Amino acid sequence: MNGEISDIQEKFKDIIINKRKKIVWGLLAILVLIVLATGLYTVNPEEVGVIQRFGKYVGTTQPGLRFRIPFGIDRLTKVPIRVVFKQEFGFRTLQAGVVTRYADDYYEDESLMLTGDLNIANVEWIIQYQIRDAVKYLFNVRDVEETLKNLSETAIRQVVGDRSVDEVIVLSRQEIAYDSRVILQGHLDDYQTGIAITAVNLQNVTPPLPVQPAFNEVNSAMQQQERIVNEARQRYNQVIPEARGKAKQVIEQAEGYAINRINRAQGETSRFLDVLQEYNRAKNVTHKRIYLEAMEEVLPKVEKIFVVDEEQQGLLPFLDLQKGGK
Repeated sequence: MNGEISDIQEKFKDIIINKRKKIVWGLLAILVLIVLATGLYTVNPEEVGVIQRFGKYVGTTQPGLRFRIPFGIDRLTKVPIRVVFKQEFGFRTLQAGVVTRYADDYYEDESLMLTGDLNIANVEWIIQYQIRDAVKYLFNVRDVEETLKNLSETAIRQVVGDRSVDEVIVLSRQEIAYDSRVILQGHLDDYQTGIAITAVNLQNVTPPLPVQPAFNEVNSAMQQQERIVNEARQRYNQVIPEARGKAKQVIEQAEGYAINRINRAQGETSRFLDVLQEYNRAKNVTHKRIYLEAMEEVLPKVEKIFVVDEEQQGLLPFLDLQKGGK
């Protein structure tokens, strides 16, 4: 009887020990799962992981599968440093795409600005930025997005306030965007926000709604004036070179004609002087030669030739016309 009781007690102890082992292994398995769940983490390719231990920054991890001290001892914050963000001022985009939809509300508190010549312009713009330093971005400024918004408005208003309304609306938009970007980046660096501005783009710059019709008329008149001036310049560039070419041609023809006439006159003069010189040497011979040359030139053109004797008194010597006349 006592032996049976001992066997039962031994079996009961083995059962209890086995249950305890299972409980321990189960707890260990749960602990391992908790450690893995709270310790392992993945950083995406466009991110970095910022680790805080009891609230203190201890390091930055790069993309990949990483491990941290579990149970909330190490706190992870993922920061997308390779993503381009943007902020819109004066308007809001509801849906981007082939046909972009914008909000109907007016954000005139952001867009209305005073220009350097004391006019008012409605300036809408976009800033694009990236997080350059994740640690500065997280810990140096309490609200980075709001700070960036305020600094952007400050930079744009400063640049617009130094220019006339015509420069703001038409003439110097690229310069305004560039100067605003430089000023804004300087302010962000001073605050050590860890943000890098990639672009500042002026979207829509117009006069306020009440004066837009008058401004459009002025702009249309200026465009018409520019068109007329361009047409006049085109006509000038077409007519003036042509007239100059014709004038140059006439001058060259006149110069050529003058040279030709001078050369001919000089040649005839030289020929006359040569003939005169020969004539003075032998006047009779020269006289006869000139006479014969003249006859050679004239006689071939004469159809009928009459040879008249010097002593003959009439063309018909056989008829005594003169005597009868007397």
